[in-house]
Amino acid sequence: MASSNLLDWPEPIVPVQTLSNSGMSSLPQQYVKPPSERPSGVTNDPNLSIPVIDLASFSNTPEHHQEMLKAIASACKNWGFFQLVNHDVDTEAVRRMRSAWREFFDLPMEEKKAHANLPVTYEGYGSRLGVEKGAILDWSDYYFLNLFPSDIRNLDKWPKIPTDLR
Repeated sequence: MASSNLLDWPEPIVPVQTLSNSGMSSLPQQYVKPPSERPSGVTNDPNLSIPVIDLASFSNTPEHHQEMLKAIASACKNWGFFQLVNHDVDTEAVRRMRSAWREFFDLPMEEKKAHANLPVTYEGYGSRLGVEKGAILDWSDYYFLNLFPSDIRNLDKWPKIPTDLR
């Protein structure tokens, strides 16, 4: 990546998008999780379902705030994701946000690399979160930004293109 601190990463960084577009016929070993960490996709429990967190069921009281945080923490710990409903985020705003980020990820690789992250903060464009050499990696590229608390927000890390991201 285009950074003078590239050596901070334990191994060379190859964006997942680059690997995916290379025409390779098998997944590189550093992306293969051990069987114990893979979802089986098989269950005999008919009551098992993706966690749904309904914001309409929480009021703006400290007690409900703690209950909501516990529900989110449990979903993240046990599932790694959840569905959030009744969040009142405008559907058009979500569509515009997805479109802007898609436009960023469709930029040429050199433009994306100009926003490369570092292991110190992870802020910016990246393909790995772990700094441990030989770590098993997630098959994803991402753009990580700190928003809160405001004292760690770095607006210089926000990409200038596409302009809708600003």
